[in-house]
Amino acid sequence: MKVIGISGSPRKQGNTARLVSYTLEKIKERGLDTEMIILPDKDIAGCRACYSCATEKKCVIKDDFQEVFEKMVEADGILLGSPVYHASITSELKALLDRAGFSGRWFGSEMKSESENYQWKGTAFSGKVAAPITVARRTGQTFAFAQLLLWMTVNDLTVIGSNYWNIGVAGKGGAIDAEDDEEGLNILDHLAENMTNVLEKLHTKEK
Repeated sequence: MKVIGISGSPRKQGNTARLVSYTLEKIKERGLDTEMIILPDKDIAGCRACYSCATEKKCVIKDDFQEVFEKMVEADGILLGSPVYHASITSELKALLDRAGFSGRWFGSEMKSESENYQWKGTAFSGKVAAPITVARRTGQTFAFAQLLLWMTVNDLTVIGSNYWNIGVAGKGGAIDAEDDEEGLNILDHLAENMTNVLEKLHTKEK
C-alpha cells in the first residue's frame, strides 16, 4: 500500500510541505510506502475546458500533469496540502485538482447528450482514501479545507478524519515554524494512525 502527499505551496520547504511530510513520515513508520510531491517543481497549467478528456480518456495538455496524475491513480491514499491564500487553496493545487477531477471522471463514463441523464460508473479515484491538510497564520482555514473536502467527495474518495480538523497554525511574518504547533502535529499523528488503519482494513478485505 502506498500513500502520496501533495504540497500545493509555492514554497518548496514551507510550512505546508513540512506538515505533509511530517504526516507521511508517521504513515511510513506504520509500514506503508510513501512519496512526497512538491507542486512548485512541476509545470501544470489550468484546465482549458476543452472536453478532450471525455473522448480521449486522458488530459491532452502536454505538461507535468500526467506524471502527477498517474501517481495519484496508482496510490491507495492521498494527502492534499495547501497554505491558505485569501481563504482558498493555492492556484497551483487548484490547477492540478481541476484537471485530475475532470479527466478522472471519464475513466468509466461517457459524455451524454443534453436529453440524457448521467449514471456515473466511478472515477479514477474510486476506492481510494484521502485527507486534506491546510496551513494558515490565523484564519481562512475552513474555506480552503472545505474546498479540498468537496473535491474528495465529488471524486468518490473516502475522507479520513482525525480528532480535530487537519489544520496547522503557522507563518506569522512569513516564518516557517509549523513544527511549533504542537497541537497541530498531534492532530496529524492521529490522522496518520487513522489513514493507516483504514487502508490496512481495506487491504485485508480485498484479500
